[in-house]
Amino acid sequence: MTDVMLEEPWALSPSVALRPEPFGALAYHFGNRKLTFLKRPELVALVRELEHHADVRHALEAGGVPTEQHTAYVAALRGLADTDMIRKRQEDAA
Repeated sequence: MTDVMLEEPWALSPSVALRPEPFGALAYHFGNRKLTFLKRPELVALVRELEHHADVRHALEAGGVPTEQHTAYVAALRGLADTDMIRKRQEDAA
């Protein structure tokens, strides 16, 4: 898989709150007022952990997501990025 998102640093948008639910979580964006259902606890865990990893690939690997499922998770993350639920992190220049 050669999706560029795998090599990029991402994080939960600072304008988003996650509310745990039995099915996963509700994500609410206070800026654009969008509400998104995260229907898998594994996806919720990944979204919460994105900021702690160098890139999406490392977050997926740390979360134990099998390589054959990376494409599906990246597709879900792209959907979250399209609504500003997650944002690409700007790394500090050293």
